[in-house]
Amino acid sequence: MGLPNSFKDLEFLEQRDEFVRRHIGPSDKDISNMLEFLGFSGLEQLINNTVPNSILVKEPIKIGKSCPEEEVLSRLRLFAGKNVVKRSMIGMGYHDCITPPVILRNILENPAWYTAYTPYQPEISQGRLEALLNFQTLISDLTGMDIANSSLLDEGTAAAEAMTMIRNLSKNQSSVYYVSDACHPQTIDILRTRAEPQGIEVVVGNIESCIECNPFGIFIQYPSTTGRIFDFSGLVEKVHENDCLVAVASDLMSLVLLKPPGEFGVDVVVGSSQRFGVPMGFGGPHGAFFATRENYKRSIPGRIVGVSIDANEDSALRLSLQTREQHIRREKATSNICTAQVLLAVVASMYAVYHGPVGLRRIAERIHRFTSILSNGLERLNYRLESNYFFDTVEVNVDDRKAIALIQEAEKRGFNLRFISDDRVGISLDETTKLQEIEELLGVFSENGAIDFEVLECDKINNARIPKELLRESSYLTHTVFNLYHSETEMLRYIFRLQEKDISLTRSMIPLGSCTMKLNATSEMIPISWEGFNRIHPFAPSSQCEGYKAFLEDLEKKLSEITGFSRISFQPNSGAQGEYAGLLVIRKYHEKQGEINRNICLIPSSAHGTNPASAVMAGFEVIVVECDDSGNVDFSDLKNKAELYSSNLGALMVTYPSTHGVFEEKISDICKVVHANGGQVYMDGANLNALVGLCRPGDFGPDVAHMNLHKTFCIPHGGGGPGMGPIGVAEHLLPFIPSHFTEESHSSIDRGYTVSSAPWGSAGILPISWAYIEMMGGLGLKKASQVAILNANYISKKLEGHYEVLYKGLKEMVAHECIIDLRSIEARSGVTVEDVAKRLIDFGFHAPTMSFPVPGTLMIEPTESESKEELDRFCEAMIEIRKEITEVENGSSDKLQNILKNAPHTSRDVSAEIWTYSYSREKAVFPLPWIKENKYWPPVKRVNNPYGDRNLICSCQPIENFHES
Repeated sequence: MGLPNSFKDLEFLEQRDEFVRRHIGPSDKDISNMLEFLGFSGLEQLINNTVPNSILVKEPIKIGKSCPEEEVLSRLRLFAGKNVVKRSMIGMGYHDCITPPVILRNILENPAWYTAYTPYQPEISQGRLEALLNFQTLISDLTGMDIANSSLLDEGTAAAEAMTMIRNLSKNQSSVYYVSDACHPQTIDILRTRAEPQGIEVVVGNIESCIECNPFGIFIQYPSTTGRIFDFSGLVEKVHENDCLVAVASDLMSLVLLKPPGEFGVDVVVGSSQRFGVPMGFGGPHGAFFATRENYKRSIPGRIVGVSIDANEDSALRLSLQTREQHIRREKATSNICTAQVLLAVVASMYAVYHGPVGLRRIAERIHRFTSILSNGLERLNYRLESNYFFDTVEVNVDDRKAIALIQEAEKRGFNLRFISDDRVGISLDETTKLQEIEELLGVFSENGAIDFEVLECDKINNARIPKELLRESSYLTHTVFNLYHSETEMLRYIFRLQEKDISLTRSMIPLGSCTMKLNATSEMIPISWEGFNRIHPFAPSSQCEGYKAFLEDLEKKLSEITGFSRISFQPNSGAQGEYAGLLVIRKYHEKQGEINRNICLIPSSAHGTNPASAVMAGFEVIVVECDDSGNVDFSDLKNKAELYSSNLGALMVTYPSTHGVFEEKISDICKVVHANGGQVYMDGANLNALVGLCRPGDFGPDVAHMNLHKTFCIPHGGGGPGMGPIGVAEHLLPFIPSHFTEESHSSIDRGYTVSSAPWGSAGILPISWAYIEMMGGLGLKKASQVAILNANYISKKLEGHYEVLYKGLKEMVAHECIIDLRSIEARSGVTVEDVAKRLIDFGFHAPTMSFPVPGTLMIEPTESESKEELDRFCEAMIEIRKEITEVENGSSDKLQNILKNAPHTSRDVSAEIWTYSYSREKAVFPLPWIKENKYWPPVKRVNNPYGDRNLICSCQPIENFHES
């Protein structure tokens, strides 16, 4: 018997497009069957009936052919190998650290943790919610504050959020926010950027002189950027008398030994948890923290995990307060924060759980002891330290113009030191520092190139460099969780116990509209653990970052080709940051044209809630444009308002395809109207997954757009972060993209501005997107978009006759997502979208997006990664739920006590001796036969949200404080 013809084809045997087949869920046979079901002969015909022909690309994007996984990994190894990993002692908020292997392998590299979604559905998120509650407790304990949120993007942006919150809370009417000149330079730049559109004047200077400006708030770094620690309690008391509030940026590890800022009486404490086991990653991602006083809890930006109860009155965790979703308030929001750094906050919290208070103190004392040895050695070599008191960082005074020579010599010996000025050098130690390294480092400062004394002679046990009044006396991490799991066995079991409580992509599809929960392939994830990528300091000398430089240039070239934009800025480290940065680009452009009056931003009523919040933060006034009955932007209303405000029109923010899940036919005409009236067009790229390879935003009208790499380009959501929101800009906007103090072009004179702490945002996760693009190739990326649209239309038609699809395009097609309308169903039966969402848990599914962008609806996005079998299971579950609703409608089930209102059902429910419900146990938990094969048991019943808000508890409490049924 001869070989099949295909096997004789060498190209077939090489399987260079094998990854495309593995990434895209439906097989070619399934795709054919699904197309036949929809009435199409091929994918091209499907697209021609879905996407406006006027915006389709005329030739394929030039990305190249798909590349096998191992070949892509080899190329990435070459990039990583060009980066030079030296011992980083630069500090400035970034430190080398040790990720305990049990955490590295079982959380950071574990898809059950990194593929989970934001915990909006608490019943299926109890594991990561508990990990985040631990994080909040860690932060509250170490900072000495009452309450903390569950992480923010980075230290600089957390500082900016603190400034805005203080401005809203302070009774002092001054416009001045006084910032200590001893803060990290990147933070100062971010504060300046954020302040200008809000009418805040940032004054930078010696913090002791702040009273002279009568500021509404002050900002202090503790320890300072160069390591100094000092008692500022008197200053806090004095400024409070003038209705001035105080924010402090603090190093989390230092607070194990230092008096916490909360005991100084400050109002807000921010910082980064990076050194708690999270690699530097060339700048990110890292979990920032934000802590404040109890009486400010309703003003906190971001999310807060709180303790509530479920329907059985058992303890259950949830996201608490409306602060978790400030963007619901749209243009009235004080923040556009809609994401966090959950995965990294979980790593940091587990680092604290694993080491416990004793282990953390040992690490902190070792760091400080080694820094004291270093400082004593430097003094023995006749160098003067700028401060006698510090934790892990020393500022060394050297002869004029000697700093550069010393830094160059240190670099030759494998160390990166910080250049502060011609006569000062900074050195920061960390938990990875070895005694031998201190000896080698002292040799750099010795005229002979080596010290003539034993380094241990500099170890003076009673010569700690923390004054007694600044030593920590208060306890921390007293809760059981931080004192129980210190063996690897117990830690491993704790991690997996939490993991089993949650639904992630490892269990079933997560059909969230506008969130694009697609495959995060293992091969894409592997490089983020390589030291060539993750041990590089973001401010390391450029000569050591050649691999990153080449890699970023190549990724920028790819994204530019895909999107049609001239330049990409990687600095925004979330989608909301991308929105904000894109609008700042437009604002700076108008300023350069001398049209500072252009401050009107048109935003469709269907827009993401972050859009108006971002616009206000960037200094725009929001005018809402209505939508028509088909869910499109009302072109007539847009045209009228663009003309009405033409003299002041700055921008239009538009999401494409629309948030309603359709391709608007008039998108190019919409852009032309805005341009004709003097405005620029910003495109929200949340739905870019329906465009890649089919159309390029830069070709059909938008001037700037952000792209969610954590959606379209496969960076995982990590339970609610990391995210990445680079922006692409047209050629005329190139001079106005964000810059950074590390770049020669950045200065206050040329109005350079910064939106994130690191020059390239969360660069450490960019290899994921690069690998995805390389492995898919141009044709693979196009097919991914085609199949995403196919899957959405397949679901839309499968549910036809059971549910009404709210919006469709001109040819009755949806884009990559569809909205099903339950409002009439609710009117007849009393069954709500929340009831359907909770009932889906019994089928093992995460719910679609609830009541957004239209109340009373569910928005479903299957993505291209889900197989036909999984789509069929989901549709079967939704159809079965519709049958259960019918039972309520026809009176065979009670309107208030039925299977939907009682969902989800737990193992405790069905194992109870007495079954009180009118339906069977089997119907409750095994409504369809295939569920028995892989049953997900929710750990809690439906969570009581109002109870949690009325009785807010957002840190780990003594176990006896919790109600036990």
